[in-house]
Amino acid sequence: LIHSDRGYQYTSHAFAQFIKDHQAIQSMSRVGKCIDNGPMENFFGMLKSELYYLNKYDTFESLTKDIDQYIHFFNTKRITLKMGLAIPA
Repeated sequence: LIHSDRGYQYTSHAFAQFIKDHQAIQSMSRVGKCIDNGPMENFFGMLKSELYYLNKYDTFESLTKDIDQYIHFFNTKRITLKMGLAIPA
């Protein structure tokens, strides 16, 4: 899944072909509704501060493995006590 705003590079025919070639799914915010990006920007901010910035990656494979593990952790075990919530799942 690739989520983006509606910038020209993400709406181009070349990018549509890239999506198709890599068998990905494209997700875009609605026109004039930049607030749609808020949840994704929040998630990626947490992923970077809780995972990426704390480690050094020598290979793409080790990065993708850690991202997969983080997404599983985020969706099933991460407790957001600051917001008064329990485990998301």
